[in-house]
Amino acid sequence: MSKILVVAEAKDGALKKPTMELLSKLKQEGRSVEAVVVGSGVKGVADALAGYGAEKVYVADDATLTMYATASYCTAVADAAGQSGATMICFSVSETTRALAPAVAARLDAAYISDASAVTFNGDDVVVNRPAMATKVYQTVKYKHDGIKVLSVRSGAFDVVPAEAKGANVVELSTPAADDRVKVKEILKEETGDVDLGEASVVVSVGRGVKGEEGIELVRPLVKELGAAYGASRAVVDSGWMPYNAQVGQTGRVVTPDVYFAIGVSGAIQHLAGMSGSKLIVAVNKDPDAPIFSVADYGIVGDLFKVVPILLEEVKKHK
Repeated sequence: MSKILVVAEAKDGALKKPTMELLSKLKQEGRSVEAVVVGSGVKGVADALAGYGAEKVYVADDATLTMYATASYCTAVADAAGQSGATMICFSVSETTRALAPAVAARLDAAYISDASAVTFNGDDVVVNRPAMATKVYQTVKYKHDGIKVLSVRSGAFDVVPAEAKGANVVELSTPAADDRVKVKEILKEETGDVDLGEASVVVSVGRGVKGEEGIELVRPLVKELGAAYGASRAVVDSGWMPYNAQVGQTGRVVTPDVYFAIGVSGAIQHLAGMSGSKLIVAVNKDPDAPIFSVADYGIVGDLFKVVPILLEEVKKHK
């Protein structure tokens, strides 16, 4: 049976949920799995990786890896792949891995399939379902390459199973040399204190129907009461009502939460591309013919300025 290497992601000393999802799926499939984690202060997640099924954990932990650099991270992952003898390398989709996964595939002369929403294993055969053309169609893709396979999987594609308490079999990797052609001077990160869209189990997004910043603030208490992440359509972001990192859609973030509230969102195909994989979708729009209702599990036709306060009160009652 082939061996799979999972490229793990961590934040603030904890594994990111998409990594847990990926490991959980492979463990349920009975696959032979190892993991690699790269960064600064990441060695502490090795036991967690073992708990989710990683038989061996390759660690590149050094202060020089604090800031992401494709060349250095690619070298570390390729080193782990060589030592493990893995025939498949799996990534969860993120801003980082959108750059790293194809770089690793090119380095290893591997076949690469991106943005999987479902994966089926049949022995060494791997069949992938992935959205295309802004989720207008879904492709079924099968590897024909005999060498190493590289795959990136969307967050929310699999469920997380509880981890076991285990000590990791750790292999420390050599610190990769820095790329002299590129120097990262600074990373500017917006500290909002809000729930991250990629990690949230509940997302509330607003569209042009909120009409402006006053409407944004009307919805915010509902977001906080639900413990949700706050998202937006491109129209809202382009109008300057919310920052770009809140944008959900084809040119923004792809989210797959347990529950997605679309409030005042018309449902343009570009927005649907970023949220149609949500497990449950609730839409609020005054237009009964709005495209968002075609993907919604529950729909409320009404003025959001009247509906949102009622929703807020109902949420408070049930809490």
